[in-house]
Amino acid sequence: MEHKLENRTLTIYLRGRIDTSNSKTMEDEINQIRLENPADAIVLDLEDLEFISSSGLRVVLRIKQCCPDTSLINVNHDVYDIFDMTGFTEMMDIKKAYRVISVEGCEVIGKGANGKVYRISEDTVVKAYLNPDALEDIHKERELARTAFVLGVPTAIPYDVVKLEGGGYGSVFELLHATNFAKLLCRDHRPVEEVAKMSIDLLKIIHNTKVNPDSLPSMRELALQWADFLKDYLPLDQFEKLHSLVAAVPEDNHLMHGDYHIKNITRQGDENLIIDMDTLCHGHPVFELASMFNAYCGYTELDHSVAEKFLGIDYDTATAFWNLSLRFYLDTEEESSIREVEDKAKIIGYMRMLRRRIRRNGFDTEEGRAEIACAKAHLAELLPRIDSLVF
Repeated sequence: MEHKLENRTLTIYLRGRIDTSNSKTMEDEINQIRLENPADAIVLDLEDLEFISSSGLRVVLRIKQCCPDTSLINVNHDVYDIFDMTGFTEMMDIKKAYRVISVEGCEVIGKGANGKVYRISEDTVVKAYLNPDALEDIHKERELARTAFVLGVPTAIPYDVVKLEGGGYGSVFELLHATNFAKLLCRDHRPVEEVAKMSIDLLKIIHNTKVNPDSLPSMRELALQWADFLKDYLPLDQFEKLHSLVAAVPEDNHLMHGDYHIKNITRQGDENLIIDMDTLCHGHPVFELASMFNAYCGYTELDHSVAEKFLGIDYDTATAFWNLSLRFYLDTEEESSIREVEDKAKIIGYMRMLRRRIRRNGFDTEEGRAEIACAKAHLAELLPRIDSLVF
């Protein structure tokens, strides 16, 4: 019987079938392992266990009685049903094994900072996380999505966690016949103005939602960290101006998505839904607009083909979408007012882009150096004439 001891937790791997013919032998072996490996907690890994009888259940119960901190993991669905029907799931921590699925050849319907959303059936999608050790992030996003849903934000709630063939994890949720906004523009040829208006109508629902500021990250605090990072990369007067502008933005307890763009918005019937909820936070809308500016214009400024690769639309459509979004969000046609708010968002946007490129070894490549120079040039032009990021 294989086992391992790490940080005073003893993991024992059970395989095959446990019934009256072998339960006594199994219990004796487990007790010997426990004797040789003193531990504060016991984990029984049942990934390869096919069946357990009542005599096996009694063994598990006695282990639990000897070591109260006993849990079961990777339990297949049939074995889990046995534990569930006999009440074990109410008395101890028992976790089902994750289903294994493949996203090979599946349509990408969404793309965010931390993963891609694939359609795996007519009514089901999965968000595949880029980080192969993303279980903690997945469970965090599930809670954030539930929080947003309860607050009235139109979103889909993940209902399952799966393993992905080839490694990594994903979160599964239901989206019936949903189409992301990029497809509405390209495949369905919906007018840019119409789709931009729907996008902003949904964004205003998000931004009008108040949250407990202790339950979500503060975007202002994150932005201050971005500014601090640039202390050694900007002239002192520019750094001090940048830092003071960000610090002067008041805390705001209204909800923000944090990665709002057309690949993260879907149309399901007559309803628009926001997906990819792992970036939820709270803060002033200038931070959200900065993220949107980067998605539609900033990241595509030097290489227009990035718009097609990332958003699925051409550069001209992306910039038009951004300008219409600003008009609808500010509810004005006054060009000077629109450009004033855009400049405020640009400061946050270029600050974030500059930090991102430097942290990704941007000085080591020609492309990276060009992006760094571009962001620094914009900040040098914007900072002297902007006195506040608030609008």
